[in-house]
Amino acid sequence: MNAKVLKNKVANRLKRKLRIRAKISGCATLPRVSVFKSNRYISVQAIDDVTGTTLCALNSKTTGNKANKEGATALGEAFAATLKATNINEIVFDRNGYQYHGVIAAFGESLRANEIKF
Repeated sequence: MNAKVLKNKVANRLKRKLRIRAKISGCATLPRVSVFKSNRYISVQAIDDVTGTTLCALNSKTTGNKANKEGATALGEAFAATLKATNINEIVFDRNGYQYHGVIAAFGESLRANEIKF
């Protein structure tokens, strides 16, 4: 890709991210789950925005998964187990400016399949 095109692509995602973040927020009982994806890995974390702390986090690098749909599904199952261990059954999903399809959708549907509501 051209460097200018890539710069615009990243800038547009950051604009979408700010629009989303203006509308959603998390707390201790209803944390915001933020998803970040790169070409190699997927990172997720449950955030309490009131205190500014991360309640729990997981990375596909530590779990040995790739940044594809299968890896996102496996990461969603592992993260759902982590959330349930901290007594969290309902979340606010922050797609971080990404479209809800592909890897992000696979992760979200995996959370829903493991009884995490959003």
